[in-house]
Amino acid sequence: MKTTKLTLCLAILGVILFSSDNRKARAATATANLAVSATISNNCSITTIAVGFPAYDPIVTHAATPDDSTTGSVTVTCTKGAVTTIGLGLGANVAGTQMRMVNGTNYLNYALYQDAGHATVWGTAGAGLLTPVAAPSKAPRTFPVYGRIPAAQDLPAGTYTDTVVATVNF
Repeated sequence: MKTTKLTLCLAILGVILFSSDNRKARAATATANLAVSATISNNCSITTIAVGFPAYDPIVTHAATPDDSTTGSVTVTCTKGAVTTIGLGLGANVAGTQMRMVNGTNYLNYALYQDAGHATVWGTAGAGLLTPVAAPSKAPRTFPVYGRIPAAQDLPAGTYTDTVVATVNF
């Protein structure tokens, strides 16, 4: 009987040890790396604030002096580090290279400049393109547009308008 109890105890102990060893064998692990990536492309958006001359007076105020009374702006928002150029077209009523606002069959000449001194005309190529430094962040950057109507234009009263396309190249 002692042998049977001893055999039984040894059998139970063997089952426990075997089960314990079997769990250890199944607890093994393996690993692998999972690659994660993203691509950020340069991107920009562009908005404008109109150039609106309050009152061109060819008889007194602007008989000999151009009307430099207004500015508008171009705002670009670009990916950090984006290198851009900003251009303004010649408008819907251009004659050659002369920008013109229209009222019926009448045209009021004007120009848009990059600087307050009216030295650099906005355009779509060469020196007419504004080339700001690379975008330091994604924060919007605003660039002024200085308008000028030459003096002494002989036109009837009315509202003169034009549409200019602003473009950011990136």
